[in-house]
Amino acid sequence: MDDMATKVTIFLDEDDRHHHRGLHDAVLQRARDSGIIGATVLRGIEGFGASGRVRTSRFPDADTGLPLIVELIDRPERIEKFLATLADLTPGSLVTTESVHIVRTGARSAD
Repeated sequence: MDDMATKVTIFLDEDDRHHHRGLHDAVLQRARDSGIIGATVLRGIEGFGASGRVRTSRFPDADTGLPLIVELIDRPERIEKFLATLADLTPGSLVTTESVHIVRTGARSAD
C-alpha cells in the first residue's frame, strides 16, 4: 500500500553549530523528540552554497566542513508542525519540502 508523506531536506555543513555541538545532531534530536518517523544525515564529498565557496574532501588540509544534508520524513501534518521548530533551530539554512510516496516493499524489523 502506498502512503503520502512529506520529505524535508536541510542543507548544512559540518561547521554549523548549535550550543557547541553539531547543528545536524541538534536537528536529529529535536526531530526524534517531536516523534518524526525518520531522519538521515548524509555527508557530501563536495558542494557550494550561496557564497560560492566550494567545500570539498579533495584537499585533506582544508579547514572547512563538508556539506551535510539532513532528510526528515513523516506525515504532512507532522512535518508542518515541525517546520516552526526547524526555523528556530536553523535560521539562514536552506530547507526544502516535497511530497513523496512511501512504498512499503515488505516486512522489516524495527530499527
